[in-house]
Amino acid sequence: MSAAKHLDTMEYEQLPLVADLPVLVGPKAPLPVAPMGVVAYAEASAEMTKDAAPAKTAAAAKPATPKVPLTLPEGVPAYWAEACRQLMRRDRVLKRLIPLLSSQALLPREQCRDEAFATLARSIVGQQIAVKSAKTLWNKFSKLLAEMQPELVLKLKVDDMRAAGLSARKVDYLVDLALHFTENRLRMDEWAQMGDDAIIAELMAIRGLSRWTAENFLIYYLARPNVLPLDDAGLIQGISLNYFSGDPVSRSDAREVAEAWKPWCTVATWYIWRSLEAQPVAG
Repeated sequence: MSAAKHLDTMEYEQLPLVADLPVLVGPKAPLPVAPMGVVAYAEASAEMTKDAAPAKTAAAAKPATPKVPLTLPEGVPAYWAEACRQLMRRDRVLKRLIPLLSSQALLPREQCRDEAFATLARSIVGQQIAVKSAKTLWNKFSKLLAEMQPELVLKLKVDDMRAAGLSARKVDYLVDLALHFTENRLRMDEWAQMGDDAIIAELMAIRGLSRWTAENFLIYYLARPNVLPLDDAGLIQGISLNYFSGDPVSRSDAREVAEAWKPWCTVATWYIWRSLEAQPVAG
C-alpha cells in the first residue's frame, strides 16, 4: 500500500510550479482603444451624464424636510417668524421649545409718550419685590391718578404716595422719571434711529433705572430684536436648566450660549423665559 505523501512532508522541488499548470485559452479579443479628440470628449460626457442621471433623479425624489408649524398670535413684531425659523435651525434647545411655546409671543406696547412713561414707572414700582406684590402695589399707586401721565404724578402728594405703599426711594425715582418726560430730557422722537446702547445710556440717566430695566424697556416697549439681558435672573436660570442640566451658569457661559442667537437674542430670551413658566412644580 503506497501512502500518499502529505503536502507538508513533500520536498520543495516536488511542488508544481504555477507556470506548469494548464491555462484555459479563449478566443482572442481586441484590446479596447480610447477614442481621441472632440468627438471622444462628447461621447464620454454623454456617457457620464447617462450614468449620473439616476443619482440625480433619486436626489430629486428625496422629500424635503417638513417645516415645523408655528402658531404665532397676531400682532407679533414683523421679524418674529423669521427669527423663530433661524433659531430652530441653529439651536437644539430652541428647536424643541419654540414649537411648544409659539402660541406665546411678544406683543409690543403702543409706542406713545404716556405708554412709555407707564412702562418705566411700572418697572420702578416693581423693583426688588415679588411679582404678586408688585402688581398689588402698582394697582394702589395707579388708583391715585385719573391717567398714568407724568404731569399728574408731579401733582401727587408725597404722603399719598407713601400711603399707597411706595418707599421714599421709589417716590424719588418716580418724580425724577416724571421730570425727564415733562422737561423733554428724553429723545423719544429719535429712538427709532438710535442704537440699543445709546437708548440704554439715556434711560440709565434717570434715577432708579438700571441697565436691566432699560433692557426690558427695549424688549417690551420698543420690541428691539437683539437684546440680551444678562442681568436678568430668569434668563440665567433658564439657560442653566435648558443647557447645563441645572448647574450654575456664569454671565460668560450665558453669553457663549447666546452667540448662536444673534441677531435674535430678544426672541430666544423670550422663549427661555416662557420655558420657566412651563416647568413642572415639584411636590
